This record gives sequence, C-alpha cells and structure tokens, in this order.
Amino acid sequence: MLNLNKLYVVGIGPGSYEEMTLRAIRTLKQCQVIVGYTVYVDLVKEHFPDKEFLTTPMRKEVERCRLAFEQAAGGKDTGMICSGDAGVYGMSGVILEIGAEYPQVSVEIVPGVTAALSGGALLGAPLMHDFAVISLSDLMTPWELIAKRLEAAASADFSICIYNPSSKKRADYLQKACEILRKFRSGDTICGVVSNIGREGECKTLYTLEELQKVQTDMFSTVFIGNSATKTVNGTMVTPRGYVIDKK
Repeated sequence: MLNLNKLYVVGIGPGSYEEMTLRAIRTLKQCQVIVGYTVYVDLVKEHFPDKEFLTTPMRKEVERCRLAFEQAAGGKDTGMICSGDAGVYGMSGVILEIGAEYPQVSVEIVPGVTAALSGGALLGAPLMHDFAVISLSDLMTPWELIAKRLEAAASADFSICIYNPSSKKRADYLQKACEILRKFRSGDTICGVVSNIGREGECKTLYTLEELQKVQTDMFSTVFIGNSATKTVNGTMVTPRGYVIDKK
C-alpha cells in the first residue's frame, strides 16, 4: 500500500509496455490516478484500465504538474507519467520546484529508459564512449545557446544524441545543426536516425553526416551523430571505447 499524499513521477520508457521498468509498472498499478500528456496517457491506458486518467495538452506542463499535486494532496496515490526518463527533458524538475507549495505531498522519482538508450540499442552501440545529449527545441532554450552547445560537443569529439530534431515550425533545424557539426566532423561521419521507438512504425536508418543534412525528421525522431571513431559493423553503428580486440 502506498503512503497517503505521495506523488510518483514515472518514466514510462519509449512507449511500449514491454519496455517499461518493473518498478514503473508496479508503481502505476498501485496508483489511483495517472496524470500525463495526452499522447503518453494513450500509450499506457489499456494496461491500467481501472485507473482515473487526467491529461493536459502540449505547452500545459506546469498546469499538469499542479493537477497531479492537487490529486495527491487530496489523498489519492498519484502517478505523473513522462516518456523516456522523467529526469531527461521530463517533468521531474518542475515537480520538485512546485513541490515546495505542497509540503504535505512526498515526491518520488521513478526512472525510465530515455530515447538515447532505447534508440541507441536499436542502432547498435553508438554511445559506448563519452557522449552529449542536446535538444534542438527552442521553446525553452534560445537557438544561439543550442548552437554553442553543438559546437562545444562537436569540437570535443563527443558522440551526440539529438532530441527534438525538427518540427513543423522548425523544419530546417536538423539541417542547421548539421552545418554546425560539419565544421568539426567529416562528411562521412557515421550517423543514425531512429523514429517511433517502441511504437507502431518504429524504424532505423544509418547515414553519413553529409547524407543526414538532407533527411527530414520530426519530434518522434532521435538522431545519433558518431564521433571520429564511430564505424559500421554488420549494419550496426558502433562507437569503440578502446578495447583491444585480437583478430582470430
């Protein structure tokens, strides 16, 4: 039995029930109310049919968090769900900031599998060495700062995982990012794109950085840029960590 006045912030992974952690499933099964973005609620609703579901649309994140707190403060075991991991471009930070207004509610963060990991597994092993995760969404971060971060990661030879590469309003942002990366990476750098991870329509494709500049993506895509050592191995994307492998 969960404690009264408890709010759980739950990362549900890429979307499919099979890719949720056992801890996430166990927590949501015990919650009375599940709160989330409409799209994410639709992904889990069939697996928790006896729950009360509350949703808010995109751009209503703060309202969604307050809604979850109000449910928990009212004595209902409440789960706020986020895709991937709640602490990676999710709601954990907002929940903890708002939590000061609800001293009677205890918050627990339940981690999930973020797209860098689930998408990386589909491509192979693109993040075996040091890497950076950068979102191209400029709703919260100005493009000038995003560009600086891309330059810094590329100049340091990090593998780079790009979230939110494009949208209807930002149709050319991945192309702009590739132009920045080309200042530090060769055109034949190995890259990969994974779309709809763990959902219907899941697909993956390998590209060179030069080819990637012409690829159209969307908000359901995750892009991987290799470092100078990244290579293809039997159709997979591999960034070596430096192990010496003797050839038989």
